Amino acid sequence: MAHPIERTRSRVRLQVNGERYEGELDHRVTLLDLLREHLGLTGAKKGCDHGQCGACTVLVDGRRANSCLLLAVAQDGADVTTVEGLGPAGPNPLQEAFLERDAFQCGYCTPGQLCSATGLLAEAAAAPGSADLSRAGIAEGMSGNLCRCGAYPRIVDAVRDVVAARENAAPGGAVRGGAVRGEAVHGEAVHGEAVHGEAVRGEVGA
Repeated sequence: MAHPIERTRSRVRLQVNGERYEGELDHRVTLLDLLREHLGLTGAKKGCDHGQCGACTVLVDGRRANSCLLLAVAQDGADVTTVEGLGPAGPNPLQEAFLERDAFQCGYCTPGQLCSATGLLAEAAAAPGSADLSRAGIAEGMSGNLCRCGAYPRIVDAVRDVVAARENAAPGGAVRGGAVRGEAVHGEAVHGEAVHGEAVRGEVGA
């Protein structure tokens, strides 16, 4: 008796950093592997591969997500933003703040930190007054993103700088999301390239 053939691949359609992607993928491929291995977007890093370090953080439909835990086929129709897509027009306030505060060392976690901070600010903007954007609140909101170099104080400083600047510019206004692209810090990090020269787009240790 013939056994039914099980489908192991499905067609997926995604919007990634504003560009349409469509392809057939094995059901086991994670969103992180799709981004890195299929699309060449190496800003999101593979750290623990268990959703515990935050190095793989991206935005899915505007919300922070650990891409190592998401199956790509389950994201069909989603809008995905990686660190490479956070600031296509050039450095923005969050990017500048990370650079000015030197909020990184090796840069490996920086793309995830930037995506997480962007998501945190967007969450605050979506529900004004509900988010705690004090230093303690930011630290708690970013607690899912680990930094083995221990740059936490400066990461919080950078996010606070953006929050404070926006509060001063528009008292009572909603906090808008900022972003750094992730290039490489001291080698490749805030947008994949390198900081202290160019760094807020995401490629350290690609």
